[in-house]
Amino acid sequence: MSKRLSFMKYPQAMKPLFDFSQASHQCGLERPLVDLVLMRVSQINGCAFCMDMHSKDARAAGETEQRLYLLSGWRETSIYSERECAALGWAEAVTRLVEHGVSDEVYDRTRAAFSEEELVNLTLIIGMINTWNRVNVAFRTPAGNYKPAAKQAA
Repeated sequence: MSKRLSFMKYPQAMKPLFDFSQASHQCGLERPLVDLVLMRVSQINGCAFCMDMHSKDARAAGETEQRLYLLSGWRETSIYSERECAALGWAEAVTRLVEHGVSDEVYDRTRAAFSEEELVNLTLIIGMINTWNRVNVAFRTPAGNYKPAAKQAA
């Protein structure tokens, strides 16, 4: 599959999304949780570029390969915290709105694990990665060559 176009040639067009991304990452939610959400949403949307990026960033920040490998089956394992499971359920529901919307059950579980402000921030992170996934999938951004900036502590 070949790249359709390079959206990075249009920095002014991309600036709002970069600004949104930067603000989303500074929302105060814990890094491992955000990394899992970014990865899971990218899996759902089939965005290979983002899966490559976020798996490498998560590993550089200390995430285990086992937790990344089992992410799509998170409901079938006990290696994720209740807060992470709530976030993953919320991420799936918000990403797949057209299928079932967001049920009261998913909202109640997530709301029990997150303050109102945290839930707003989590929802914005999900919206941000969904946008990046759509840009990268639409323009067929090649995956596999991303390198994390530096190894960071979790």
